[in-house]
Amino acid sequence: MVLIFGGTTEGRICAKVCEEAGKVFYYSTKSAYQQIELHHGVRVSGGMNAQQMKDFIRAHDIRMVIDAAHPFAEELHRNIDLATQALEIPVIRYERAYPQSESHLVWFDTYADAVEYLNRQQFNKLLALTGVNTIQKLKPYWQNHNTWFRIINRSESNAIARDLGFPQEKIIYFDKEDDELALLHNLKPDAVITKESGESGGFQEKVDATRAMNLPLLVVRRPKLSSLFISVYGIYGLRRTIEQLLPSYFELRIGFTTGSSATAATKAALLALITQTAMDEVIIHLPSGEPITIPTQVTSIGESEASAFVIKDAGDDPDVTHGHAIASTVSYTGEHSGVRFLQGQGVGKVTLPGLDIPIGDPAINKTPRLMIQHEIQEVLLECGLSIDSAQGIDVKISVPEGEQLAEKTFNPRLGIVGGISIIGTSGVVKPFSSDAFIGSIRREIQVAKALKVTHIVFNSGAKSERYLKELYPDFITNAFIQYGNFIGEALNLAHEEGIQEVTLGVMLGKAVKLAEGHLNTHSKEVVMNKEFILNLAQELNYSDWVIEEIKKMTLARQLWQIIPSDDLRLFQLLLKHCQLVCKPQFPNGKLNIYLITEKGEIIGG
Repeated sequence: MVLIFGGTTEGRICAKVCEEAGKVFYYSTKSAYQQIELHHGVRVSGGMNAQQMKDFIRAHDIRMVIDAAHPFAEELHRNIDLATQALEIPVIRYERAYPQSESHLVWFDTYADAVEYLNRQQFNKLLALTGVNTIQKLKPYWQNHNTWFRIINRSESNAIARDLGFPQEKIIYFDKEDDELALLHNLKPDAVITKESGESGGFQEKVDATRAMNLPLLVVRRPKLSSLFISVYGIYGLRRTIEQLLPSYFELRIGFTTGSSATAATKAALLALITQTAMDEVIIHLPSGEPITIPTQVTSIGESEASAFVIKDAGDDPDVTHGHAIASTVSYTGEHSGVRFLQGQGVGKVTLPGLDIPIGDPAINKTPRLMIQHEIQEVLLECGLSIDSAQGIDVKISVPEGEQLAEKTFNPRLGIVGGISIIGTSGVVKPFSSDAFIGSIRREIQVAKALKVTHIVFNSGAKSERYLKELYPDFITNAFIQYGNFIGEALNLAHEEGIQEVTLGVMLGKAVKLAEGHLNTHSKEVVMNKEFILNLAQELNYSDWVIEEIKKMTLARQLWQIIPSDDLRLFQLLLKHCQLVCKPQFPNGKLNIYLITEKGEIIGG
């Protein structure tokens, strides 16, 4: 069993991750104000002291605690620490994202220090954005100075302000639609005080508004947590840490892409080159911005070149590269500026157009290249260096057994020769297992249904989901469910659960496979059939030039360049075929299928 202490945006995220396991967990909040619907989770309301926590943990056989509470819930953090240490239960701390500091911010460890500073600076008008529970802490200041407090309009909060004697006319009630800059223009304070609440607490908005008004922003630092808490900074870090501490909690483990592995190997090699020291792990950032830690091994360190590798961990996905070394050699060069990617042993070379990589270049896709470049820039910045001072950096990615592994992939059919591709759009590999993945789709549909959702929006991943959310801006997050590659199973499950309407968003690569009748579009199962597309194009009487260009295609997305932008006939015919293939899987409800372009445009049938 897992026990989450939430009541925050981060708490909701942790609950969603735990829901994926399909097992009972507990979600605890001090009050019942936060609205959260749980399917497998059990809501617990009411504050707990350390002894009550211990009793609850014992009674419910809790094996792990996740602290996703507000960073300033000091008493709660302390009680969690006492209870879990006594019972030897691990604690994961789901951290917020904290923006970087700026010059107009004045930092304090305590509210008493902030009050002393305010009095010393002789500020007469203060706007306090620190919450109702800090009225008492700032009382030595507001008793003698013009001060406004912004609080949430709840009976409990109003009672606290009233009991402390804070004047009602100086209370401003929080509204999520508030414009911070407009508030400052209206009140014209001499200074603003807030606390280090992170991005989800609106910290950056306060920073931006005070900077625009040239006002000092006083910030009280978040309290330090126990060194025994294991900090994670996103959903994948949380999932992976749970997998490590409770191996049986999830049916299958997640892993990392070859792109993430190559990025980590490159960062380890660059750090070794600069510091002349080998590191056994590095932190890299996924495309979402989430930092994750990957083990590394440095193999050589020279004056101008260093090498490192990562053993690819694909989790429980049967990826051909799982358990194999992804290596990187980083070297300084005077031949160019910036970062240059070189082909190492076992990495394929591009020989055909359409892959967004120049012909002759190593098959390292766009996202891994951006990830590697980002980490290089970060390392150089931290070390006080620049690419110019290094006169350029060469990165050679190698996969020693890559040429043999590539024979088990579709690379040869895509015109990639000599090895595998370094790929990955999210940086993370979700297990390719029909039972586990389909089970998670069912659970997400059931959660959505419990939230009274009658219209499900299926999408293939984060990119398409982002575009579809623009089409349905009023839908709750739970209405959007990723099908991965299991389109047929997802529609079947929606039918079984009695969903009234389904919207299915597909990118072009999957649409071509689906239109031909493949309800599972994974590249391990099926690749684009060029003859099928040619038949459709000929049926629509496209020009000889278009037909010849289709014959040269290696990837479906090249159709966006081949077909004139104002001619949607082929795409609409694809959607018609998709509808014919999908409708039997969802016979009773309304089915909408949209094609999503690379620019996020939505095409209907």
